[in-house]
Amino acid sequence: MNIPVSELLVRFLERLGVKCIFGIPGSHILPVYDALYDSSIRTVLAKHEQGAAFMAGGHARVSGGVGACITTAGPGATNLVTAIASAYADHLPVLALTGEAPTYIFGKGGLQESSGEGGSIDQVALFAGITRYHKLVERTDYLPNVLIQAAKHLLSKTPGPVVLSIPYNIQKEPVDAAMLDAIAFSRANNECVIADAYIDKSVALIRAAERPLIVAGYGCIRAGAQESLRRISQRLNIPVTSSLKAKGAIDERSGLALGSLGVTSGGHALRYLEREADLVLVLGASFNERTSYVWDKHLLAGKRIIQVDNSAQQLEKVFRADLTVHSDLGAYLTALDAALDAQQVPPKAPVDIAGFIEQAQAGFDAAGQTIFDARFAPVRAFYAWLERRFPDGIVLFDDNIVFAQNFYRVSSQDRFYPNTGISALGHAIPAAIGAGCTVRQPLFALIGDGGFHMCAMELMTAVNYQVPLNVVLFNNSTMGLIRKNQHHLYRGRFIDCDFSNPDYALLARAFGINHVRVDCEADLAKLEALDFHQGINLIELMIERDAYPNY
Repeated sequence: MNIPVSELLVRFLERLGVKCIFGIPGSHILPVYDALYDSSIRTVLAKHEQGAAFMAGGHARVSGGVGACITTAGPGATNLVTAIASAYADHLPVLALTGEAPTYIFGKGGLQESSGEGGSIDQVALFAGITRYHKLVERTDYLPNVLIQAAKHLLSKTPGPVVLSIPYNIQKEPVDAAMLDAIAFSRANNECVIADAYIDKSVALIRAAERPLIVAGYGCIRAGAQESLRRISQRLNIPVTSSLKAKGAIDERSGLALGSLGVTSGGHALRYLEREADLVLVLGASFNERTSYVWDKHLLAGKRIIQVDNSAQQLEKVFRADLTVHSDLGAYLTALDAALDAQQVPPKAPVDIAGFIEQAQAGFDAAGQTIFDARFAPVRAFYAWLERRFPDGIVLFDDNIVFAQNFYRVSSQDRFYPNTGISALGHAIPAAIGAGCTVRQPLFALIGDGGFHMCAMELMTAVNYQVPLNVVLFNNSTMGLIRKNQHHLYRGRFIDCDFSNPDYALLARAFGINHVRVDCEADLAKLEALDFHQGINLIELMIERDAYPNY
């Protein structure tokens, strides 16, 4: 049966499991929009194409499936770039469909043309370095292979974004609907078998160590290996620290959790690594600038090291290891857990992590090395309140990062998504909106006032579609990190970091959402009046402009 390409693309989305697509229509993509009218896919009109792609990424993160966005040609496509680059850095399966001028006017200067001909924008080149697959579909005879390649990259174990650009006239051409039957729409589930030698050597290194330490990276979360990680940690009394992105790989409120490792963290995990650990198991952590303390060559000196990663490029990228294992973390930890049990490896001496952290913090305080002084007390109190208020967990998208890294202990019930990747400001709110189309837990977006200005109008997207959302806005009327650096490194020569904020109470009122301002710890009581499950709330948390973290 022949159907238009526009309808075929919608059926392709449905078979990929797409439930919701975010975007902004334009004349060059209207045939696909018209086909969406009769589909099961929910459409969400964003306020900016960058926001639409961030929404698709947020949806992909929490759903575990493919996130999708749709735009017109020219500026509709170019506005996607930052968010698609973010999805690429975070290995998110995001499919972007963009329109294009008709093929018969290529090179003639058509409106919003981006074919790369006749001096027009070359969209293929634009997306080449930030997608796993990108294709301008100029004919239908190779469309089946295009869709096969798109599905393969989106459903891979290490996925990434795909951009398909479909000219207006191609969208209307008839094609055989049966071509979809040749596409594999299920993820490859090839069982990963770890060689016994790798497991046996891992067990031998663990058995010989007195004070092993696990550094859990995002690979543990991506592999769904949290339960195996917890069992190994508890069985052998091995403390666990995590990279920022892996907060929650182990319940941070448990007795063996050291918190986050990295230059913007409080230093407890670093001190344990330096002074206590003799064996370090690096599990799916890339040891980037933050986690490696700017690639400090002394960080792991004198330690035995096991490094496991599903990417061969990450192995020994920063440091030499005694054992490297190229493997899926889930398969490795399952096999290691079984081997530790079978070989009856005894537990290590009990470790009083709470006491260690308390003692380390006392030392930091005495030496004046505390990251946050008393001026940040309301922020610290807010995160303590958040822990108490939501024992069953929340979903949290975080643009600010540093506060949650130090003040919030991610539990096994929470889902924490820091703005890593390319660290684009203005990510948290649209990403949370995308997540809100599928999650049922209370949903939070944490963002500074500088980042808020980049995406504020997407709040109306939440309002228009009644997506429950709690935005925590840190208000210090400055680009905080820039002002901090200009204070410490440039003798207080402040330039283009300070700004005036609107009256956020009036802004929230204009949006038709709730607003609470928190100036001090006592104001946290006001939050109890908010509906965090069904409402849309703007929580404004005031911070002094000249209060700087000490790192």
